[in-house]
Amino acid sequence: LPATVVTDPARMDSNEFVLSVKNLHVHFFTRNATLRAVSGVSFDVKKGETLGILGESGCGKSVTAFSILKIVPANGKIVEGEVLHRNGEGTINLVELDPKGEKLRDIRGNEIALVFQEPMSSFSPVYTIGNQIMEVIQFHSDSSVTQAREQAVDILRRVGMPQPDKTIDAYPYTLSGGMLQRAMIGMALSCAPNLLIADEPTSALDVTIQAQILGLFRDLQQELHLAVMMISHDFGVIAQVADSVLVMYLGQAMELGAIDAIFHNPRHPYTVGLLEAVPKFGRRGGAPLVPIPGNVPDLRRYPEGCVFHTRCSQAINGVCDVSDPPDVEVEPGHTVKCHLYG
Repeated sequence: LPATVVTDPARMDSNEFVLSVKNLHVHFFTRNATLRAVSGVSFDVKKGETLGILGESGCGKSVTAFSILKIVPANGKIVEGEVLHRNGEGTINLVELDPKGEKLRDIRGNEIALVFQEPMSSFSPVYTIGNQIMEVIQFHSDSSVTQAREQAVDILRRVGMPQPDKTIDAYPYTLSGGMLQRAMIGMALSCAPNLLIADEPTSALDVTIQAQILGLFRDLQQELHLAVMMISHDFGVIAQVADSVLVMYLGQAMELGAIDAIFHNPRHPYTVGLLEAVPKFGRRGGAPLVPIPGNVPDLRRYPEGCVFHTRCSQAINGVCDVSDPPDVEVEPGHTVKCHLYG
């Protein structure tokens, strides 16, 4: 089917979003069960701003990101929802595009770029990083080999790669983790995308290099006025780069709001629990951390009612274990999916 171009002015205000995800549902189909990896997630990513997506491992953060570009595994499927992307031609629903079609292949890496969690596994070990960056540039443009090489050297210089005119001929296995991540960011930015999705981009790095990479993200965003979607389980990473935060649990959006609201005035019991479990400077000696009780439920046995009620100290019997909570706007731009506010 041809992709639908959205013309409703209320849904395509040029000042509002580069990407708008509406009621996204992604299921994985196995022989014995259907796993609901993402259930009804909605959010916007605005130009020049960073949306941080936060949650425990397995909560659906990466699946949400991969669904935007329709690169989920073969047994995964978007069963409901819209992914609206704004480019120079207007707004298009990516869900309706053929995953193997020319249109979506042209968007991947060109208009929407993805920085993966582990750069070593993202580069081919038998080609230089320059060849791999040049391939991306030539795939999405009419640049000659000479022009593509010049652009690759320039982008490596912009991401802070030492001696870019020499490093461009290096093989991935000869570079450190920090240098590889810079090369991966350079590859992602080589075609000047309007949206950059970063999936745990610093989790494999030590804290010193992590700080450098996060600083690089901030500098590049300000310089290029990018929209960024930063995925992490680390509150410290999100606090340094995000303008707004989406907190996910078991495939659902628990809380969405500005960074200050989420960190200083969290409303959902899950968000409060995550913050209480983070080690803090100034904590009294010997004071224990406060963990969230219980374990994340098995996706094959999805809990009834609120998905967090089995671990929530404020759960209301006969309510939270029966009905799905509504999304409530507790203050302008700050929404919570919880019966306590409904």
